[in-house]
Amino acid sequence: MNTNESDARLISLKRAEVLKKSILPYLQTKENIVTGLDIKEEIKKRQQKIKELFNASEEEWNDWHWQIRNRITDSNTLSKIINLSETQKNDIIKVGNKFRWGISPYYASLIEPVGNHLKDPIYLQSIPTGLELCDDIGDPDPMGEEYTNPEECITRRYPDRLIINVTNQCAMYCRHCQRRRNIGEIDTPRSQEDIYKAIEYIKKNPEVRDVLITGGDPFTLSDDLIHWILGELDKIPHVEYKRLGSRMLVTLPQRVTEDFCNMLKKHHPVYVNTHFNNPKEVTEEAKKACEMLADAGIPLGNQAVLLKGINDDPHIMKKLNHELLKIRVRPYYIFHAKGVIGTMHFRTSVDIGIEIMEHLRGYTSGLAIPTFIVNAPKGKGKTPMLPEYLISHGRDKITIRTWEGEIIDYPNKDSDDLEKVITDRENNAINLK
Repeated sequence: MNTNESDARLISLKRAEVLKKSILPYLQTKENIVTGLDIKEEIKKRQQKIKELFNASEEEWNDWHWQIRNRITDSNTLSKIINLSETQKNDIIKVGNKFRWGISPYYASLIEPVGNHLKDPIYLQSIPTGLELCDDIGDPDPMGEEYTNPEECITRRYPDRLIINVTNQCAMYCRHCQRRRNIGEIDTPRSQEDIYKAIEYIKKNPEVRDVLITGGDPFTLSDDLIHWILGELDKIPHVEYKRLGSRMLVTLPQRVTEDFCNMLKKHHPVYVNTHFNNPKEVTEEAKKACEMLADAGIPLGNQAVLLKGINDDPHIMKKLNHELLKIRVRPYYIFHAKGVIGTMHFRTSVDIGIEIMEHLRGYTSGLAIPTFIVNAPKGKGKTPMLPEYLISHGRDKITIRTWEGEIIDYPNKDSDDLEKVITDRENNAINLK
């Protein structure tokens, strides 16, 4: 090795040490961030207890219809699964009089039975707390969906894509839900007639190339109905692909069956976006469901919501994104929590989201970096929020800040027109002759 090579190697080794030190805080913290896969044996024990409570067989437990029929909707039943204080029980009853709640037996098995439930990310997402009644500033419809509804069960905010809301039913009613105003007390899938009106609207608007089927949760519909909806969209030449938005990969992964995957395979290209918020939700069952869909050729994306006490920590969010990639789910969005009535206690500042993005960019692979989004009020659309990396902007150069905070000047000039360069060179060659 010559002197120059030796110097370069020393510089490289020093740089590697700097990089190792920069990742050390995460490495020291991540071991204490528990995933559902880490505690799979404990979860199995909890599931066995719930099966005994409901006198359910293993076959029934793995049947998603059974899970939905046996959603837990009262504090007395819940108290047989997890320890509840009288205050918690009273809060659940009071909140339940105003906002519907329900949790699948599967998702209930992810809750720590004892301990401080107000620090349990699964409990906080699924079980009502008195904080929901302390909110007097939230909006029932902060997205203004009422005013972006050009046809029955359609929401349209963008030029070339729209949403079909096919049901108000979910496997579980998340406490941070953006559409809690639609939940009601009865599960009501949209009629085939209403869905057909939406499909007719899409047919008449050839600029619509991307259709998102959501709700509620469209995975609560039967295989046959989903097959019909996707088939009708397949017949529309200008619809390039379909998307399904479902949290059931998290809250009821038993929904993903071999028959379901085979049905979806008939409608490619089709994408699924899901909604993991915390590493504890990445369980054996969720892993299996995601991998079955991925094996069926269906790309999976994750749309997390930034929630106080759930994932408002750079290390937790990074760990979540890493775990998702391992089960073949691409982190897609982090949404700033919307100002929905009864959910304001989950809201963080936008600064927290930007801080999380600062701890992702450069510190992990691009695959693990979603886009942080603030939804502009009243249906004005998704607005990306980014750390400020452009410091100043000049005619010939810009000043940038790297992910490590180093300030660097960078050239800012168009290259010469290629055709002109070639012509000038040819003319010069002729002149020389």
